[in-house]
Amino acid sequence: MSASIRPRVGRIRLRISLAALASVALVSIPLSAAEADTPATTHLSGTLSDDAAWVADVPDRWNGTLLLFSHGFGTLTAQDAPADAVRTELLAEGYAMAGSSYDPNGSLWALNSAERDQFATLDAVTAKIGTPRRTLAIGNSMGGLINAQIARDGGGRIDGALDQCGLVAGGTDLDNYQLDAEHTIAQLLLPEQDVKLVRFGSADEATATATLLTKAVTAAQATPQGRARIALAAAYLNLPAWSPEKDRPAATDWAGQEAQQYDWFAQGILSFLEIPRYAMEQSVGGNNSWNQGVDYVGLFANSPHAPQVHALYQAAGLDLRADLSALTKGATITADPAAVRRAQQTSSAGQGLDVPLLDIHTTGDNLVPVEQENRFAARVRASGDGALLRQAFVERQGHCTFTTAETVAALHSLEHRISTGRWDNVATPVALQRSATALGLDGAAYVPYCPAQLSVGRDDHPARPTRH
Repeated sequence: MSASIRPRVGRIRLRISLAALASVALVSIPLSAAEADTPATTHLSGTLSDDAAWVADVPDRWNGTLLLFSHGFGTLTAQDAPADAVRTELLAEGYAMAGSSYDPNGSLWALNSAERDQFATLDAVTAKIGTPRRTLAIGNSMGGLINAQIARDGGGRIDGALDQCGLVAGGTDLDNYQLDAEHTIAQLLLPEQDVKLVRFGSADEATATATLLTKAVTAAQATPQGRARIALAAAYLNLPAWSPEKDRPAATDWAGQEAQQYDWFAQGILSFLEIPRYAMEQSVGGNNSWNQGVDYVGLFANSPHAPQVHALYQAAGLDLRADLSALTKGATITADPAAVRRAQQTSSAGQGLDVPLLDIHTTGDNLVPVEQENRFAARVRASGDGALLRQAFVERQGHCTFTTAETVAALHSLEHRISTGRWDNVATPVALQRSATALGLDGAAYVPYCPAQLSVGRDDHPARPTRH
């Protein structure tokens, strides 16, 4: 495609006029250059009409490029960079940065307001500093989903986007494959209990479910049968078999793989599933996930972890087919159709791109599995925008654990695409690794990689809240 990307007819455009911004307080505060490598910088802040806060940092020697940063799930605090070290490096290179908190009056799953607030922040900042020569959007985790939406809707407002560990499969896919894992733990490890998995009435209810499921996994780890079933739940969760500060297990070290998957459970990953589920249910007005009608036999057959689970079940003397059939029989959770439709409207991505997008992801992401990139890419290609998308992968475990060098190199690659209208080879793992290493910062680990298929047994179409 050409360097000039024209907006499509009918594509929703968010045009927030300056006149529509109420109570925007702009405060210019010169920051002291305490660190020798930090340039003189002006800090700006303000408030949007929905009470969202925004911040921006502008170096005195601004290179004309503004970076619009979308932060991930958590406290609704304005942020303009993924990490302090990244901010320091990019300010030194002359970039200005901005970002908002999103609406602080709503759910922590802030997709109802985030894209609107990000564009409003762009308006507020440019009113203060002038029109940038170039505007790039960056986002990570939940902010990666927001950023993919900005890349879809932002033609004419942004020039390109960089995603990091983005939740790009969307909110309903996320809740559905997590439900598959939670259902497996509840059905196979707590068969006599009625475990509440959806429609939480409070954060305390979500926390209680996370605690109950985690205790069940901890107890199960003591037996071969329990470990086999933990591996099955991990397969449905798309959980990597590579945990922090550990060497990656060998390809056929089935017990070693399960031990490292258990590490993630022991470190409290289920709490990171249930609290966001409660927040998403608040945001979309109900339960947007379901398992009624899901064939857990067929779903398991497509998992890249199937050989591991088969081996552990055989070693434990368990009947895998019987467990899978029990999961299918016990799958009775239905979605609230209105919540599914709302999630499709606010919490999905991949329906197209207006600007070039570079996605980078760690290969061992425990919270947003790298397999989400496979799902997202398929949707972008189906929309006809595959030429605008490039994906690159970093061989490291953990969520959003990128080095500063990896982030900056990816940004430079995106800028090449915008300047020339061509990706050429700048987004290949070899080129990104070379570029990141040449920065002399904190190292890099870009590698050739192809994500497996995301294990999720249904789509997120608002008109189809059950599996077909």
